[in-house]
Amino acid sequence: MGLSSLAFYGMAYRVPASKRLFHILTAFITTFAFLSYFAMASGDGINLRSSTETISHKHGLPDTTEITHREIYYARYIDWSLTTPLLLLDLALLAGLNGANILVAIVADIIMIMTGLFASYGKNDGQKWGWYTWACIAYLVIIYQIVFNGRNAALNKDSKTKAFFAALAAFTFVLWTVYPIIWGLAEGAELVSVDAEIIGYAILDILAKPVFGFWLLFTHDSMSSTSPSLDGFWSEGWGAGQLRVGDDDEA
Repeated sequence: MGLSSLAFYGMAYRVPASKRLFHILTAFITTFAFLSYFAMASGDGINLRSSTETISHKHGLPDTTEITHREIYYARYIDWSLTTPLLLLDLALLAGLNGANILVAIVADIIMIMTGLFASYGKNDGQKWGWYTWACIAYLVIIYQIVFNGRNAALNKDSKTKAFFAALAAFTFVLWTVYPIIWGLAEGAELVSVDAEIIGYAILDILAKPVFGFWLLFTHDSMSSTSPSLDGFWSEGWGAGQLRVGDDDEA
C-alpha cells in the first residue's frame, strides 16, 4: 500500500494540476489503507468481542454457558469508511454521475461500513445478522447508484470511456461482493479463523486498491477524455485578481 501511494503521488506530478483529481483521490485511498495496515501490524486497531454460547450436555447434565472471544480489527472499518467513498467517487466521476446520485452512494457506503462495524461487535446472532442485513441493503443502494445510474450517465461518454467504466465497475463490485461473504464466514458464523480472515481481506484490499488504482491511472493517462479538467482555485489557487478587488474596495 505504501509503495503504491508513492507511485500514485509520483504519477500525479507528471500531469498538470488541473488533471490530478483521479491521481490524488487514488493516492489517498492507498495512503489511508497503508496507515490502517500499519496500525494492525503494530498491534493497534484491534479489540476483542466477547460472546456467550450455551452448551447442551447429554445424560441429564445441566447446560453450561461458555464465553468465547474473537479479535475484531476495527482499524479495518476506519480504513473502509475513508477509502471506499473515495473509490466510489473515482468511479462516479469517471462515469459522469450527477451530484445527487454521488451523495446518495457515498452516504449509503458510510452506512454500510458503520452497520458492518456494529455487526462485528454483536454479542448474539440477532445483533450480528440484523446489522449485517442493513449493511447488505446499503450495498444494494450503492450498486444501484454506481452501476445502474452510472452506466446510464456513461452513455454520454465516448465509446472508450464507456467500456473502461463498465470494466472497472464490474471488477470493483465483484471484489466488493466477496467482502460480505468473508465477513459472514469469519466474523459472522465464525467458521473461518482470524488468520484466514486477515489473508482473505488482504488479498481483496490489494486488488481493490493498488490494482484498481494502477488500472485507473494508467488508462486515465492514455485517455484524456476520462478526466475532468479542474481549473480555478483547484489548480491555480487564490488568484491575484480576487485580491485586487479587496484592495479597490478599501480604496
